[in-house]
Amino acid sequence: MSAARPLFRSLSRLAGVVIFWTLVGLAFASQFYLSSTLLGRSVTWGQAISLSLADWYVWAVLSVPILVFARRFPPESGARWRTAGIHLIAALFFSLIYVTLRALVGQIHSALIDESVTFLEVFQPLLVKTFPFNLLIYGVIISASHAIDYYRKYHERTVHNLELEKHLTEARLQALLRQLKPHFLFNTLNGIASLMHSDVDAADRMLVRLSELLRLTMHHPGQPLTKLREEIAFIEKYLEIERIRFRDRLTVAIDVDPAALETDVPSLILQPLVENSIRHGLEPHARPGHIEIIVKREPAGLVLIVRDNGAGQPAGGFTREGIGLGNTRARLRELYGDRHRFELANHAKGGLEIKLTLPV
Repeated sequence: MSAARPLFRSLSRLAGVVIFWTLVGLAFASQFYLSSTLLGRSVTWGQAISLSLADWYVWAVLSVPILVFARRFPPESGARWRTAGIHLIAALFFSLIYVTLRALVGQIHSALIDESVTFLEVFQPLLVKTFPFNLLIYGVIISASHAIDYYRKYHERTVHNLELEKHLTEARLQALLRQLKPHFLFNTLNGIASLMHSDVDAADRMLVRLSELLRLTMHHPGQPLTKLREEIAFIEKYLEIERIRFRDRLTVAIDVDPAALETDVPSLILQPLVENSIRHGLEPHARPGHIEIIVKREPAGLVLIVRDNGAGQPAGGFTREGIGLGNTRARLRELYGDRHRFELANHAKGGLEIKLTLPV
């Protein structure tokens, strides 16, 4: 299969060359037929096409070595004057070769229609009429070859730059994700440590839940994106730990559109938002805390909402964001650029609402 691919590519290129010169020949045949008709000369379509294709198929044969020569001596190779001199000599050589081959074709054609002519009788008029034009054709072939090569190199550079940009973005996302995981772990361990002095059994249950959560994290491939279904499973495990810590003070409601469960979302996107709601909406107050997680599909994209019943944000917004929110902003910027929305606002019923709108 691997050997057949280069053969197929070569045959495709050869077919492209034949089709291109056939179209050029047909175009000139039309022009020759129309001009002959206007001048009152009797030329049939068959004669016009045969004469024109005979001219341009010779160039089709010569274009192959010319293209090889053009790649051997591109404009940027060596001194420009030296390269220009090489191509001038090549133009004279290929123009002479064209006249020679075309004269042979003309002689063969004359023999087929029982009009015996010598090689010189065909060669001399062709040399006078076509030699300067042949130099122009050589220049066009060389220019087209260089234009195609420049486009190919430009395309390759563009693809290479996009690949580099993609790898750089993935590296940044991996760094942000690695920063988020120990941040979450240390905060959870601090919560366990605070319980060790007041409720050992609760701290023990939290350690068990944390081990389950870490096992889930270890099995995570570490990719920037994951399925929403896996993200919800992770946040539910995390909330089990927080429920043990806060006992009856914490209630959670999760409302996820089933149609969105297979949608790709950034890994660990909900955990820092929920952690922010717990730290700022629940911890500073003695009253029970309620956190609501809503995920739905809208025309604008996938909407993720984390809402709490705390004090909300002060007038003018927070003076400084923590690692979780700052990290989330940076990750979303790397992943989606300007195609996402990250909004913090006080909810009408009280508390803070964090709303993300992600492109799908």
